[in-house]
Amino acid sequence: MEKPVYILGIESSCDDTSASVICNAKVLSNVVANQEIHSKYGGVVPELASRAHQQNIVPVVQQALEQAKISKKDLTAIAFTRGPGLMGSLLVGTSFAKSLALGLQIPLIDVNHMQAHILSHFIEEENSKIPPFPFICLTISGGHTQIVKVTNHFEMEILGETIDDAVGEAFDKSAKILGLPYPGGPLIDKYAKLGNPKAFPFTKPKVGDLDFSFSGLKTGILYFVQKQVKLNPNFIEENLNDICASIQYTIVEILMNKLKNAVKQTGIKHIAIAGGVSANSEIRERLKLAEKHFGWTTYIPKFEYTTDNAAMIAITGYLKFLNNNYSDVSITAKARLKVTE
Repeated sequence: MEKPVYILGIESSCDDTSASVICNAKVLSNVVANQEIHSKYGGVVPELASRAHQQNIVPVVQQALEQAKISKKDLTAIAFTRGPGLMGSLLVGTSFAKSLALGLQIPLIDVNHMQAHILSHFIEEENSKIPPFPFICLTISGGHTQIVKVTNHFEMEILGETIDDAVGEAFDKSAKILGLPYPGGPLIDKYAKLGNPKAFPFTKPKVGDLDFSFSGLKTGILYFVQKQVKLNPNFIEENLNDICASIQYTIVEILMNKLKNAVKQTGIKHIAIAGGVSANSEIRERLKLAEKHFGWTTYIPKFEYTTDNAAMIAITGYLKFLNNNYSDVSITAKARLKVTE
């Protein structure tokens, strides 16, 4: 019997400190420490984020090992997020991973955060559907909106991406216009369930077949709300559910139209989603419907693997470990990193 491979994954790209232990491709623990402090500033403050990571990283790793019921001496390798992300936050995870790997004299594996979102689909769980190659992945988060063609675990090609803002930002900024607290995306999703998605039509931006643009839509929503509030100061309170439903409908419609174009151009009908915004209920619903309407096979991750988490870092580390793809201790964090790097 082969010796089990235990990988410790460390994720610190933004404001969540996370550690996960996987044995082969199965998750034994996935611990996430959120940073509450940012909500009062209406967004992530990089300096505060990196300080909080310094406080959280040791207890979070300790907890992940305890939940997995192993000691650090059992670890086979350590995987960490190299980028993209906030530099100060990345440095905390990178330095910690390096020192631990050196101390334990085990391999160190750097992970591209964007690839990890996509590869979270390869975590083995009961009833989990693993996409066959090649598949298309719509990666949607606060910082990224991309359509990626995935040919194998580490061969990816960007077919289309946003030319300005990411979809998560469009949700959060729209929520801010409506006076909702940060992060506003989940709140728009919540109120949208109670509203009429066709109450207020918003103009969809005109860009290439597979590219996205959300800055014009954001401006359109802002002007629309300002104009209505001038006419009726209670407009937002009286129409909140309908406004949220209309915003969400427009954004999801844009995403689905681009996916249809990608399927048309590539002929690939295996469609996955990844990233924080893939927790959105409307997107999940529309993808399930696409199986019936267009004959797609869709792959929707579990909620806990959509936001920033270390299980996705650990599974990517495991896949790299199988390829003997290790990192040198001289490796440095990179704030900007493409999914193909």
